[in-house]
This record gives sequence, C-alpha cells and structure tokens, in this order.
Amino acid sequence: MEGEAEKQQRVLNLVAVFEEHWAWRDKQAPHIQPTPASSQSQQLPAPPASQSLSRMDAQHQAEQGNNEQQQQQQQQRQRGLSFKCLSSLRHKIREDSWRRQQDPGLRAGSKEPEEKKIALELLETEQAYVNRLHLLDQIFYTELMKEAKIGKTVPEEVVKMIFSNISSIYQFHSKFFLPELQKRMEDWSCNPWIGDVIQKLAPFLKMYGEYVKNFDKAVELITVWSEKSPPFQELIADIQKRKICANLTLQHHMLEPVQRIPRYELLLKDYVRKLPPESPDQDDAEKALQMIFMVAKHSNAAIAEMERLQNLWVVYQRLGLEDDIVDPSNELIKEGPIQKISTRNNSTSEKYLFLFNNMLLYCVPRVIQVGAEFQVHLRINVDSMKVRELKDVQLPNTFLVSGKQRTLELQARSEEEMNAWIKAFQDAIDRKEKRSETFKTAVHGLEMGTPALKTEELGRRAPQWVRDNLVTMCMRCREPFNAIVRRRHHCRACGYVVCARCSDYRAELQYDGNRLNRVCQECYVLLMGHVVLEDREGKHKGILEKEAAEVSGRSLLCSSLQMLDKNGKGGIRGWFVIPQDDPLVLYIYAAPQDVRAHTAIPLLGYRVRDLPQENSRHLFQLVQSGQVHTFLADTEELKRCWMRVMARCAAGIMHLEEEEEDAESCNEAE
Repeated sequence: MEGEAEKQQRVLNLVAVFEEHWAWRDKQAPHIQPTPASSQSQQLPAPPASQSLSRMDAQHQAEQGNNEQQQQQQQQRQRGLSFKCLSSLRHKIREDSWRRQQDPGLRAGSKEPEEKKIALELLETEQAYVNRLHLLDQIFYTELMKEAKIGKTVPEEVVKMIFSNISSIYQFHSKFFLPELQKRMEDWSCNPWIGDVIQKLAPFLKMYGEYVKNFDKAVELITVWSEKSPPFQELIADIQKRKICANLTLQHHMLEPVQRIPRYELLLKDYVRKLPPESPDQDDAEKALQMIFMVAKHSNAAIAEMERLQNLWVVYQRLGLEDDIVDPSNELIKEGPIQKISTRNNSTSEKYLFLFNNMLLYCVPRVIQVGAEFQVHLRINVDSMKVRELKDVQLPNTFLVSGKQRTLELQARSEEEMNAWIKAFQDAIDRKEKRSETFKTAVHGLEMGTPALKTEELGRRAPQWVRDNLVTMCMRCREPFNAIVRRRHHCRACGYVVCARCSDYRAELQYDGNRLNRVCQECYVLLMGHVVLEDREGKHKGILEKEAAEVSGRSLLCSSLQMLDKNGKGGIRGWFVIPQDDPLVLYIYAAPQDVRAHTAIPLLGYRVRDLPQENSRHLFQLVQSGQVHTFLADTEELKRCWMRVMARCAAGIMHLEEEEEDAESCNEAE
C-alpha cells in the first residue's frame, strides 16, 4: 500500500513535470513569467467558504439547504449519484444557465472590456473551484485515509479508488493554473490576454479522463461502504456538517471536476466571441479553444464509455447475470419485443431480443420476475449471420434472421419497426465483417420463396424452415400430404417440408454439434457422399411440375386468388402465377411453396370480363366459347391488375418491361 511518503513523492514528481514543461514554454514565449512553485502556497486564498464560493455556489447552497433532509434520505436508499446524472450533465452545462445566475463581481455599468470581464469570471470561478478541490483532497481524502490506516473505517485501497487522481488535479490547479491566471489578471494592463496561458496548461487537463471514468464507481463505493462500515458513514456525515461543505454531500462536491472542463469550453468560446478583431490574443485564444475542445472531447468519451458499461450492467441484471453472457467488451445495439412465427401452425408468440455487437440473445419474459426479467432461450452468433425481409402476404412485416445455431422467422409490429430491426442486424453484421477478412458478404434483398443453402454451407448453419401451411405436397417427391399416411417432416439440413419416405435418412450436422438429424435424400447424398438409387430416375417433368417459389420470383404477376365454382358460391383458394418465361399459361398452386401446380389454364383466346361488385366481392371472369372461369380478388385494385395482365396475355401482347411494371405496382397494392 502507498504510504504518505510515496504520495508526497508522486506529487513532487508531477510538479517537476509541470515545471519542466513550463520552462520549455517560457523559451517560446519570453513575456510569460510563471510564478515560482515555492510561493504558490502564499498566493492561494484560504478564506471561509462563505467568502470563497462564488455567487453561483451561494445560490446553489441555498437551494440545497432547503432540501438537505430529503437528500440525506435519498442518499441512504439510493446508490448515490447514478450515471444518469452524467448522461444529462453535458446538456445542462451547455445551457449556460450556470453563468447567467452568477455575477463575476462586475457591476452592470462597468466600462471594462467584455473580454476582461470574461477573464475575471474565469479567475473567480477558478478560485472557487480550487477551494472545492482543497475540500476533496485535503479534508475528505486526507481524513478518510488517516482513519483507514489505523483500520477503523475501510481499507486504504477503497479510499484511493473513491478519490482516484484528485490529488494530482488539486496540485495542478492550486500550484499552476490558478497562480498563472492571478498573475496575468494583475498584469492585464501590460499583457491583456489569456490565450497563451491556457494553451500551455491545456494538455495537462487530459488527466480528467481518469477521474471521470472512475466517477460512477466511486459513488457506488461510497454507498456500499456506508452500509458496511458505520464509522466510515459517520466520518463522512461529520465532515458534511462543517461550514466549508455548505450543506452539500460528498457526492455533490465530487461532481465538480466532472463539470469543470465543459465550463472552461463555454467561457473560452464566449471570450473568443467578444475579442475585438484587432486583439493580439485572437490567434492564441482560438488555438487554446481548440485544445480545450479536444480535452472536453476526451472527457466526453470517458463519460460515454461509463454510460455504455452502466447500461450493459443493467441489461445483464435483467438477464439474471449469467456468467457466460456478462462481458464488458459487449455493446448493446438494440433490444425490444418481437413476434416469433411458428413453422408448424403459422401462429406467433411474443419473444424479446437483445442484439449485441457479437451475438443475438433470443429471450422469453419470465412469468414470475424474481431476480431476472427474461430467460435466455437461444444465443446466435453475429459471425456468419444473415438477415433479409420476407415478402409474406399472410404475415406482413416479417423478416428472417439466419445464424449458425438457428434460423428465426420474426414479425414486427409495423414496417418501420421491421426496417429498424433489419438495419440494426445489418449494421452489426457489417461491423463484424470489417473486423474479419474471411467474413462472407451478407445477403441483401429477397428472392421470392425459400433460398436454398449453398452446398458448402449445408449442415454448417441452421436452415430456414419452410412453413407447413405454405406447401400441400412433399417438396422432393411431389406427392400430396395427408393427415394419416403422408405427414409433414422438415429436413434439418435444407429446411424443406418432405414426407417420411423422402426424409428417412440421418446425417451429422455441424451446426448441431455433429449430432444425427433427419435429412432428406438429396441432402443425405451431399453430406455423406453415399449414392441412393432413385426409383424415378429418367422420369421427365410434366407441364405442371414447376415450383411455385421459383416461378413466382420470375413472374408477370402472382398473388392469392379464389376460383369459384359454376354457381359462384364456393371454390378453391390458391396461389396464382403467370410466369415471365411462359406468359400464355396461368398456373394455380394450392400453396405458395408447392413444387407442383394442380391446374394450368392456357390464356390465349380467352376474353376477360368484369363483373359488378357484389356484396363487397371483387369478381372477374375468363370466358372462351362455353368455358367460364370466375375469380375473386381480395381488393378492387388487385382485381384490376389481374384483368389487365390476363387481357394482354390472352391477346398475345407481350412487352415484358411493361408487364413487370404492372406486376410491381400490383404487388405493392397487394
């Protein structure tokens, strides 16, 4: 542990650094004569608090004095000044109200130049600030350390952690900054400028970064040890009752160094603004302002880092502080509720997502929120993650998140929310990609239907499962499903919905820890390298064997329609497609992901006939000789799109660019 002699030696070393820096600067600016360090103690004012504090502080004291009892109670039940105080600190200081409330000691009718008034204001606030630093270092720190050394309160290391580098800050301001300002103001008639003084001292203000970064931890330590050690609490309370504390708590005094750098920046900005154009201090003052700006930026970065860690800790508490999740290097990017779409029954259930820079936590709310608000069900690494929007007519605002461990179909509450989630995921993916040379380009956009995994990715990452309600037949053998003898199964490698005969294979999948999983025949051949005899080898595809997802992605128009029976009272509802490469035929599928159409209608020679709107039903017909097909659309606009496209196809008028525009506008209307 550091003794008193070591502390004094450390301070002397710091003073030597300051003096060496000053000696070099004096060679650059001979007209500046720094006050010898040996005489600084005589120049430092040591008046009572009532005389030393500025009028701003006096007003602040009066306001705080009225609420002293309330503050003491709050201090006992809360964890001191939380990080929220710092998060709003920069905004509050930049309001500049702290300056308007105080008068730097000059009368309103004073004829002093504006820049001198600001320089005097800087000097006066610096005097008050040094007194506050003296209170923190020479009274609070010294007395608490004295008690800690005899073992009556807390360990010495705790006291050092609470006050951080406050001793260095106090020595710098009391022995260097304040004396320089005092000397310059006394000599203002000969040297009417302060820019050079601030320039040579500004680099040392970077030491505030350490103090600011430690502030929240210091306040927490005060609260914790006040509860654990009554003598520690009593000593702090005793000091706080003294007149020099002005009815303010230790935490409030400790906030002063955090506020000081932004106040320097505001004062110097005003000083530069008020300088006359011919002022000899113009260049030095602007350079000094830039240096203070950089120091403030350094301090703000420390505050932002502290806020990030504090927010991260709050999230970890909501998750139950699981050891394998808590990591200070993580960065929370986005969180919020989301609907998870079931691949079995197309239903949705509410989940909660926490997206970090390196992982996605897929959580469910706890029914009894004791100790944790959420339970982590799944973790998906951002590495190799992909995200894209899903154009689903039945479930709008849906998107897909695909990772090595799992693929999720999610639904947002609105299009704006969906876009915000997709952007957040894509930003996380892009940032991860920049840090890794081997990361593959994330997938953008969407092809209609289910994108198959690349051969090299098969088994290495979880596939997107095709939802059960989107297919009516096996996606491999094309035999229709039924509830008794031909049930639906999912291939764990490609995600296709297949029958039992086509998925009667087992293969090790890398993304599932190399465990054996049910896979379809084609994936089994690719993964295991085994040849399987194909009893349908050589069989040619019929005209109806066009996959709905494939032709929909290259169609003139596709959507859900209902084709009514001859009586116009019932009929089948399905997925209707007119392909670009086969524009003279209308294909009808039972579901959007079926691999085979059940009906095809040649359009050439048909006439399209409009029917009046009946009971809010949007009807139209295809008519040829004695054949009539009646269709029901969901909206009037969709009906008009189909009539327009069908009429052109039936007449053999095929201008692809024009038809694509029609399809695009109809899809948007849908």
